[in-house]
Amino acid sequence: MGADSVSEHTGNGYRGRTTCMEEPVSAQPEEAPAPPAPAAAAQLEAQLRGDRRAGTWVAAFERDWAKALEDSRHSYSLTPLHDVVRGWQLRIAAAPAVDAYMDSGRDETGFVDLDDVLGVRR
Repeated sequence: MGADSVSEHTGNGYRGRTTCMEEPVSAQPEEAPAPPAPAAAAQLEAQLRGDRRAGTWVAAFERDWAKALEDSRHSYSLTPLHDVVRGWQLRIAAAPAVDAYMDSGRDETGFVDLDDVLGVRR
């Protein structure tokens, strides 16, 4: 078979029709979020230090960051670090709504503590 016979053959798989790609294919899923800025962790920690919850949040962030850094070293991936930054950005963004809920005088005495259900975080 020569090169000409290959280009002339339409094959039965497409019933004489050709195919076309409607959208370019990417290795990244469309829903993949953009990575945080390189300085996002430092900015986030500074923001946490200025918050009224700094006493508990800074220590928790540093613990999460140290664990993610260790995971990142073993996996050669920045994903654990990005996940920590995104998670803490969401916590900070949700804090005003949580404060408003707590200040509204809602009675929380009938609820079960999450630590009782899941166990104490390590």
